[in-house]
This record gives sequence, structure tokens and C-alpha cells, in this order.
Amino acid sequence: MSAIRIIGVPMDLGASRRGVDMGPFAVRYAELRERLVRLGHDVEDGGNVSVPFREDAARGAQRGAHYLGAITSVCRDVAARTREALDSGRTPLLLGGDHSLATGSIAGAAAHYAAKGGRLGLIWMDAHADVNTPASSRSGNVHGMPLAHLLGHGDHDFAALAGGTTPAIRNADVALVGIRELDSAEREHIAQWAVPAFTMKALDERGVRAVVADAIASASRDTSALWVSFDLDVVDPTHAPGVGTPVPGGMTYREAHLAMELLADSGQLAGLDIVEVNPVLDAKNQTAELAVELALSAFGKRIV
Repeated sequence: MSAIRIIGVPMDLGASRRGVDMGPFAVRYAELRERLVRLGHDVEDGGNVSVPFREDAARGAQRGAHYLGAITSVCRDVAARTREALDSGRTPLLLGGDHSLATGSIAGAAAHYAAKGGRLGLIWMDAHADVNTPASSRSGNVHGMPLAHLLGHGDHDFAALAGGTTPAIRNADVALVGIRELDSAEREHIAQWAVPAFTMKALDERGVRAVVADAIASASRDTSALWVSFDLDVVDPTHAPGVGTPVPGGMTYREAHLAMELLADSGQLAGLDIVEVNPVLDAKNQTAELAVELALSAFGKRIV
């Protein structure tokens, strides 16, 4: 079994809709640590990264990227904590918070493997591709930009969180899974940057098992391990109502579990982001409960 370190990132600076800053608390309330321990894991809770209140954070003068300076500072801390967890032999489990935190967690993990002469593969499970830059974003919300910056595009400081490893992730080492709501700039970026993408249409046509197997094969080709960044909005709002940007037509409850079970079966999990849980929009903590259940599947829970 794994040695796991939970790291909370109660940040909503990257989103326009408030509430995801309470996500780490809601997921912990659903007994994440206790249930992982019952599964046999050695789990320590590293607490929360310090995040400024939106009212205190400088909104920033850069056009197209609200609060980018504050978000970069938070993500620099996230990157350091993630790398330290991996350096000490623990698997990081990041709780969000909006998806911009993944710029930090994945940069930290990428730096850990780069120091060993390797590369990190990335499975990005999301209704959205998150490949806008400050120049292309219509909203200025940074939670729509983390993957672009991990690939080396956009703001220099935000893209350089992995230190000497820039970009943190190679285009070919990414697999987008479950995307179904993109703007025109994101479509252009996916095509221009040749980012492997497995849309909801592919999942509908071929099924979760075939698509996730292909995504794992793609992202693990010549890489040392896989990071999974899981936005709860990849799941249909019927099952995950408490997310910041719900999009109809997502994965079912069982499809999401099968995806995580297949990732666990791969034996390559380096770390996991669980992001965009919004208790303000949830029903009886349903989405946080699902987040915990999916994390358990990713860490090896089986039906029998």
C-alpha cells in the first residue's frame, strides 16, 4: 500500500464563482483520510497551503489573468510541498480549490522526476481543456489556463514553477480525457500544440476502458510515472452537482470509477489532484463524497 500525504489548497482566486475554496474542508469532512487508512494506506494530512483572501489579494494589472500574481505565489508553495512529499517517498493527494493549483502540483512533481533524469506523464480529466493563456482567455479566469502554462505557454513566471524544467510537461506526455466544452482558442491550441485529446465523443463511441487504456499508454510512453489531475466537472452534474462550472453530458458515476480503477491498475500513479469541489453548490455534500470515493478507487479500492 502507499504512503500518502494530503495537501489542501483552499483557493478560489482562479475562478469567478465563489465556493471552491471550501472544497478541501468538504472532502476531509467526508472522511478522506480515515477511509484511505481503512484501505490500508499510511496517510498523513499535511494541512492547507496558505491562500490570501480574494479581498486581500491584488487583482493584478495584467489583462486577461485575474489575481495571477497571488495564484503564482500560492502555486510556488504548492510545487515545493508536492516535490518534498515525493522526495520523502509519499504520494501527494492535492485537494482543491480551483484547477489553477495544478500548475503548482504538477510542476513540483515534474521537478522531482527531472532531478532523477525522468519525465512526468499527465492524465488531465476535465470537461474543459484549460489551455487558454492570458492573451486568449475571454474571462481572465486562471483556472482555465493551468495546462497551457505547464506546457510552457503564457505568463513566464507562472509557466516556470518547475524551476529549470520548462516546460514542466511535454505536449506528447499529456492525455486530455473527457473534454466536452472548449472555446475556439482552446481548439486551436490543442491542434497547434498537438496535445493528445480523448473527448466525450470518444468515450461514448469506444467506452471508458478502451479510451483510458489509450490515454495511459500515450501519457506513459517513455515517462517515469503518471500524475492524474481530476476536475469533478468531468462527471455529469447529475452525479457531481457541486462544481464551479458544470457541463451536461459527462461521465457517469460508474464510468468515473472505472477510469480511476484502470489508473490504479496501471501501477504508475505519482500523485492526484482532486479539484473544483464547490460545497456552496452541492447537495448534502454529494460531490465531496464522490471525490473521496474516486480517490479511493485511484488508490486501489476494489469491489471484491
